[in-house]
Amino acid sequence: MTQNLDTGLIWFRRDLRVADNAALHLALSRCRQVHCVFIYDKAILADLPHADRRVEFIRESLVELDAALRQLSGKVGAGLIVRHALASDELPRLAALLKVQAVFAARDYEPQALARDDTVRAALAQAGCAFFTCKDQVIFEGHEILTQSGTPYGVFTPYKNNWLSRVAPEHLAQHDSTPLGQRLLERPPALQQPVPSLHALGFEPTNLANLKIPTGESGGQALLDTFFERMDDYHATRDFPAVKGPSYLGVHLRFGTVSIRQLVRIALQRQAAGSAGAAVWLSELVWRDFYFAILANVPQVAQRAFKPEYDAIQWESGPGAEALFKAWCEGRTGYPLVDAAMAQINQTGYMHNRLRMVAGSFLVKDLGIDWRWGERYFAEKLNDFDLSANNGGWQWVASSGCDAQPYFRIFNPVSQSEKFDPQGKFIRRYLPQLAGLSDKTIHAPWAAKPLERQMAGVVLGQNYPHPVVAHDEARAKTLQRYAVVKKSGVPEAK
Repeated sequence: MTQNLDTGLIWFRRDLRVADNAALHLALSRCRQVHCVFIYDKAILADLPHADRRVEFIRESLVELDAALRQLSGKVGAGLIVRHALASDELPRLAALLKVQAVFAARDYEPQALARDDTVRAALAQAGCAFFTCKDQVIFEGHEILTQSGTPYGVFTPYKNNWLSRVAPEHLAQHDSTPLGQRLLERPPALQQPVPSLHALGFEPTNLANLKIPTGESGGQALLDTFFERMDDYHATRDFPAVKGPSYLGVHLRFGTVSIRQLVRIALQRQAAGSAGAAVWLSELVWRDFYFAILANVPQVAQRAFKPEYDAIQWESGPGAEALFKAWCEGRTGYPLVDAAMAQINQTGYMHNRLRMVAGSFLVKDLGIDWRWGERYFAEKLNDFDLSANNGGWQWVASSGCDAQPYFRIFNPVSQSEKFDPQGKFIRRYLPQLAGLSDKTIHAPWAAKPLERQMAGVVLGQNYPHPVVAHDEARAKTLQRYAVVKKSGVPEAK
């Protein structure tokens, strides 16, 4: 697009980087001069706990982005204007103050974000200011990958095949803003302020630094560099939580401190070179697009089951269910792999993907609790919380989503533990009170002989709980619960 506007404003949201930033490149291409803003939206922050790693991650990433924009512009007074306000009010006000003709932003796809953007667009239009959005956080948007009949996909594999057949260099092109950096304006003197502290925003420091979670564009690149060295083994290591298998880039994808186009380019290149690990990792990146497309095309999944018939399920309720849910949240179920997984998310804000499936399945199919309870808990705790992926994952374990596991396929938390943490290394890391048990009995402490438990210092009901349910009984109850949606097939053990 050719330059045709005098002054523009780039509104950073989920794209906190300079490299390969589609909205930044679009603004600089269209405008003679450009301001940059990030708004800590009070509508979002109001519901968060006062110590929230995501707010701290954003804050540290903004400090780096501010410096990067200044360096890109070559001007001492340039950088990021950071506001703490209701975005729907502040963005139009700021656009008027800066006398811009257009605001640019990367598209967001969540229902609340779409409603906010509609409000902003209307307010800007009333003031004669345009609002341009562009694709940045996905490779293909909601309606770009459709079936031959023109409808959205509800099954992953055909979606993935279409995705792979369609992806081309133009979808992965890098947006280099370096040649246009001089168009970035110095901020008005009154707005030349550093990124607000956590305290100024009403938040407290977390253990983000102690966890050594790298922030900002440099942090995302550092993680990508180290993952590249082990990417070829990803297919063999990704299911084992005690092994350094995943990329750990989830939070960087969530806040756009890394470019999805860069990741896909690398994955495709390694896959073409014969890397089985890269091929599986690429599939995970396609899953991410798939869940974004589901949310865009079937927005009701944010409240209800993708498969409407699953809304007929009667979940456990009342004080008993609430007590079981609390035990699950606090890692007190008596099933070590589930409890270690919950300790991981509670202590770090991260949970290994295999464990998300195991812990989720346990809540829904062992405890009989509505998947939306777990979805909300993960939304509060996960550093990389993304509505589309979180919802898709929870509906997968509940069998109510697109391409979900069949309702009769119920994870056995003990056999999953034996298979994916065979030596109990992950369990010992998060449940040190069980460390003295053997590799065999650590997966089911209640099955250990009393003398072994005594020698290991494990006292059931004191320093580690008895199982809150018996898995076989819970499984039978779940099959009855799901009978309302049974269509075909014979229940099978998994």
